[in-house]
Amino acid sequence: MARIVIDAGHGGSDPGAVYQGRQEKEDVLRLAMAVGDILSQNGIDVVYTRTEDVYQTPYQKAVAGNNADADLFVSLHRNASVTPGAQGGIETLVYADRGLPAELARSINAQLEQLGFQNRGVKERPGLVVLRRTKMPAVLVEAGFLDNEEDNERFDRQFENIAQAIAEGILQTLDREEENPPSDPPLYRVQTGAYRSRKLAEQLLIRLQREGYPAFLVYEDGLYKVQVGAFAILDNAIRMEQRLRRAGYNTWITT
Repeated sequence: MARIVIDAGHGGSDPGAVYQGRQEKEDVLRLAMAVGDILSQNGIDVVYTRTEDVYQTPYQKAVAGNNADADLFVSLHRNASVTPGAQGGIETLVYADRGLPAELARSINAQLEQLGFQNRGVKERPGLVVLRRTKMPAVLVEAGFLDNEEDNERFDRQFENIAQAIAEGILQTLDREEENPPSDPPLYRVQTGAYRSRKLAEQLLIRLQREGYPAFLVYEDGLYKVQVGAFAILDNAIRMEQRLRRAGYNTWITT
């Protein structure tokens, strides 16, 4: 059974976009619960980052997704422009426009476009924590502009259809993946230490994590190995190694 994390953006003290008393955090929580309900009815194991009006940092949301050992992470938001009403439509953000996230993003966009939204396409946002820190394929859906009257009218009038469209985009992507499972590419990791003592390895692990690195511990060949990241692209692993070296760590790349 596939497991999917549905993240309602913002929450609590962070309202997200606000327009004439309307708050993004409220719209997307309602949408997240509706999308999750449809997915559950279709046999998907759904995990929510929040089900009520509480604040979580983007990093906490990413960690919650990683801890759930999910197959996909879908974050739901609503957009806003500098000048209210100047822009409209839907778009989906990805860390990089390739692979399963790009396929999922286009599938969701195509479904929403059928409801009358302008399709603004797929856009790369590598700086967003919920896209950068999640271990599984992740997308962030901007379900219309909160400061656009037409988008708001459509969001309210076709709310159930919008939830169904997002869920359908996810389900179609999962179906295609089952029919054409990808071969497993090598993952490149940056190793910063290997110890016979677990205590020493954990000391390094805690230090790296406190500095914000996605570090973890692996036990292989009688050694506790401290590694950072899991990169499908070698260049990304090289950049992480260079960053760690500049920070004073001894590093080498492994797979």
